[in-house]
Amino acid sequence: MIPVFDGHNDFVQRLVAAGPGAEALWRCGDGTGHLDLPRVRAGGMAGGLFAMWMPDSQHGDLDALLTQMQNPPFALDLPAQVPHDAALPQAFAQAAHLLALDRAGLLRLCRSAADIRAAMDAGEIAAVLHMEGAEAIRDMDALHLWHAAGLRSLGPVWSRPTAYGNGVPFAFPSSPDTGEGLTPLGHALVRECNALRIMLDLSHLNEKGCDDVARISDAPLVASHSCAHAIAPSSRNLTDRQLRQIADSGGLVGLNFASGFLRPDGKRLPVEGFDTILRHLDHLLGILGEDGVALGSDFDGALMPADLPDAAALPRLLDAMQAHGYGPALVEKIAWRNWVGVLERTWGG
Repeated sequence: MIPVFDGHNDFVQRLVAAGPGAEALWRCGDGTGHLDLPRVRAGGMAGGLFAMWMPDSQHGDLDALLTQMQNPPFALDLPAQVPHDAALPQAFAQAAHLLALDRAGLLRLCRSAADIRAAMDAGEIAAVLHMEGAEAIRDMDALHLWHAAGLRSLGPVWSRPTAYGNGVPFAFPSSPDTGEGLTPLGHALVRECNALRIMLDLSHLNEKGCDDVARISDAPLVASHSCAHAIAPSSRNLTDRQLRQIADSGGLVGLNFASGFLRPDGKRLPVEGFDTILRHLDHLLGILGEDGVALGSDFDGALMPADLPDAAALPRLLDAMQAHGYGPALVEKIAWRNWVGVLERTWGG
């Protein structure tokens, strides 16, 4: 079975919600969500970036929002920034739960590409600590503290503003050019992440914010879980200009499995079959090349395709790639080698 290293999941929120049952949730599963150890093993998932994400306290009418997203066009308002004092304890709780799984020997928290390779060789699940939206980081001293705790990947924003920049709203059809870019503090964050070799994630940044990162950063540009705007014109997807910018940096895009970002009609309804996914992969490969495309599922954070409902189904996607004409070497690159490669280039050996 070809292993998969995945660029983005939101599983750790489920760990926090499970409370004392968190270890059992990972070890055995509970029949919900997209990830747990049995399904990870069944699907050949060797590891990935495990995201901390800070929910806000004002979700509004969720049913009404989902109805809008099932019936484009739509343009949802950006949520308000989460205050630092509310975000920090949430981030601590999520990081603590992931570290507890590491201590229990149920996965390996990886701080280097060598750690990832060693975990994969040993048959352990390689987990990288990622923060999606930097509300929990007050200043650069705090960034150093998080780095010491194992943080190796950071998205300055989720789809709302932070002290560092502006997120892209959920809108269809829409350009990702939706507002101002990074703040002066955001510029400092990029430079300090470069100094610490923390990977910067462009997913959820608006177009001007992406341009700012591209101008300031000396690392490969990476979007951990995004799709092609030319196929599905969602505000969350990357334009060909952005893809060329990432390609020129020697960077990478992890394909998001979220049905609403894959579908050309923008409807938040499950994608059927693999043709739409393959159209996105073909487009990304045409601009980024064989070394610049990977997977970024968004497991436990999005509506999955009908034929890719959870991690156990990953072999179906790899089989579809091979049936589409991708050779074994290319499938391996997309499945895991490209992620390990870009992390080596970003972090150093």
